[in-house]
Amino acid sequence: MATLTKASRRDFLKIAGTTAGGLFIGFNWMSCDSPKMEVLSNEEVLANAQKFNAYLSIAPSGDVVIYSPNPELGQNIKTSFPMVVAEELDADWSRVRVIQANLDTDQYERQLTGGSGAMPHSWERLRKAGATAKYLLVAAAAKKWEVSADELSTSEGIIYHKASGKKIGYGEVANDAALLTAPEEVTLKDKKDFKIIGTPVKNVENAAIFTGEPLFGLDFYREGMLHAMIQRAPFGMKIKSIDDAAARNVAGVKDVVTFENSVAVVGTSTWPLMKAKKLLKVEYEADGKVESSADHDEIFKDLLANGKAEVKREDGNVNSAFKNAAQVVTAEYQCPFLSHSPMEPMNFFAHVQADKVELIGPTQTPESARRAAAEVTGIAPENISVEITRLGGGFGRRLRADYVAEAVHVSKMMNAPVKLTWSREDDLTGGAYRPAVRYRFDASLDADGNMTGYKLRGVGMNAGNSTREHNFPSGAVENLLIENVNYNSSITTNAWRAPITNFLAYAEQSFLDEVALAAGKDPIAFRLELMEKAKANPVGGELRYDVDRMIGVTKTAAEKSNWGKNPNVKQGFSVYFSHRTYVAQVADIEMENGTPTLKKIHVVTDCGMVVNPTGADHQVRGGVVDGMGHAMYGNLTFEGGLPTQTNFDKYRLIRMKEVPAVDTYYVDSGFDPTGLGEPCLPPTGGAIANAIFSATQRRLRSQPFIEQKEFTDLNLGIKRA
Repeated sequence: MATLTKASRRDFLKIAGTTAGGLFIGFNWMSCDSPKMEVLSNEEVLANAQKFNAYLSIAPSGDVVIYSPNPELGQNIKTSFPMVVAEELDADWSRVRVIQANLDTDQYERQLTGGSGAMPHSWERLRKAGATAKYLLVAAAAKKWEVSADELSTSEGIIYHKASGKKIGYGEVANDAALLTAPEEVTLKDKKDFKIIGTPVKNVENAAIFTGEPLFGLDFYREGMLHAMIQRAPFGMKIKSIDDAAARNVAGVKDVVTFENSVAVVGTSTWPLMKAKKLLKVEYEADGKVESSADHDEIFKDLLANGKAEVKREDGNVNSAFKNAAQVVTAEYQCPFLSHSPMEPMNFFAHVQADKVELIGPTQTPESARRAAAEVTGIAPENISVEITRLGGGFGRRLRADYVAEAVHVSKMMNAPVKLTWSREDDLTGGAYRPAVRYRFDASLDADGNMTGYKLRGVGMNAGNSTREHNFPSGAVENLLIENVNYNSSITTNAWRAPITNFLAYAEQSFLDEVALAAGKDPIAFRLELMEKAKANPVGGELRYDVDRMIGVTKTAAEKSNWGKNPNVKQGFSVYFSHRTYVAQVADIEMENGTPTLKKIHVVTDCGMVVNPTGADHQVRGGVVDGMGHAMYGNLTFEGGLPTQTNFDKYRLIRMKEVPAVDTYYVDSGFDPTGLGEPCLPPTGGAIANAIFSATQRRLRSQPFIEQKEFTDLNLGIKRA
């Protein structure tokens, strides 16, 4: 078996300087969740370490090095992945060191972060990696003691032979174990025997984050590298002429270069480049559609009425259902473009050489970064390395590699290592937004208040399919029609946290409340009635969602929130299935001095087994805060192909004092872990909007709420967290 590679050793040394040293041992806030780590030198940890598989190595000292392949952007994957490996390995968590793996398509599958799919994809692979290493360690000990492996047991990095009283640490047999042949199949633990999985574990990088260690792409620095910042053309326009004389005269500016439809200023640091960029005189001309937000309302109106739609799902006879309806409910809901606005703006380091490229920086899709570099340079992908830094947020924006390609272009043109940095203004104006969408819903009811027909038409701007045609209430309504119209906009869009469902859930769940009201039924009872229909006799064949799990979170949310039992609390309900996970939410509003005040949001999640309760809670609360903030405040408008909001003075984000109490609950459904980074965002807007209606009888059908007359008339108060 091979020892640690040179690149892995270098990465480990950078991290082990904080995790293995004694600097933080005396601080209770660093050691409250686990025993103090034994202080070991870096050389002792790494000496002759044996690599058992792509995920772990074990040193003679007993320290376990676990590699986390997927990019870490705050979803806690760099902690939860190693927890799974360490569980099956029966490792001593206090002796575990975690390293971010670089891009390696030979060793890892799906080495990306997106779609809340990392844990579902890797769950079994991670468990097998740990279990395989444990098998080899036990086999080595059994051979050493000349006993059967069946007589041995393991716990916290120690192998025991009960009959003789012998014990030995993993490190003492690591070299021998690495020489054995790994089995094709291994036995995994029974979940009831888990000791690490399911326990609260703090982020393995907390120490480095708290003390400002260089973890993020913006932190990266290499002696002799150049810096670059870029001026990009407005959407639908191209460069006509450039006057860069004033920019070149700024001290610290080395050059001004042009590629594709962008102008890059290059120099010794970012400060002179920010000044120089403002001095560029770039004239543009139209190169297609130059759009403004004033045009979008008319576009939506026309396409909803006359657009050529693609039928995504059709069950029963919708025309007959509406023709024979006792009552028809119709409503339209609309959402704007949104910026991803991660805390860390886009940045990347590139060094293009004659026959290879070195890439370092924050990316959700390192393989896409490599492909982008290959396209720009013509260099074979196998000669392009990608080192992944920690990401200061992504939310889908870093799925794209446009900013990586920019860094590669400039490095190639300058024949030098270059670090590209976007300013906050670049980040808000640089494209790849959440698409703007408008939905029209229609529901038919019979004389008994039963929903007999359901229609949804979605119109999205570069949204692709703006519907999720197989999600609830599909399968629960006899007659159903879901259609999609896509408008090709010059404004570039991208996946945004919980793509499409981030707004669709709000629109659908708000509309279902409207239908329940028209039917004279309690909103939760109305949904449960539909779910029972889907369970007993699903329309259209096999369902794409688990009705029992959806019923489970719905009933639990009603119970935990005391739904409808306190006349002084006005409540709104929402439930949604996305990324394999089921989430139900109830928002509580109370009147304080005549003002409706959002007091609390109850969240019930069924994401299968919870690997790390601490990390899970952070994801749930973060999703709720993100969903609330963007439903209430976020808006990106355009004029002449450029965003009107260019920084946070105009682009409104939620503030800490505006966050209500959030109570979290988890349904133990017995399933393997499913997605958690995104599913808790979609239901939030609907729960809040439905609670506002319950309290005020004002229906909010457009986001952001704060810009709607129905909202501003309320003087809605927010409870300080």
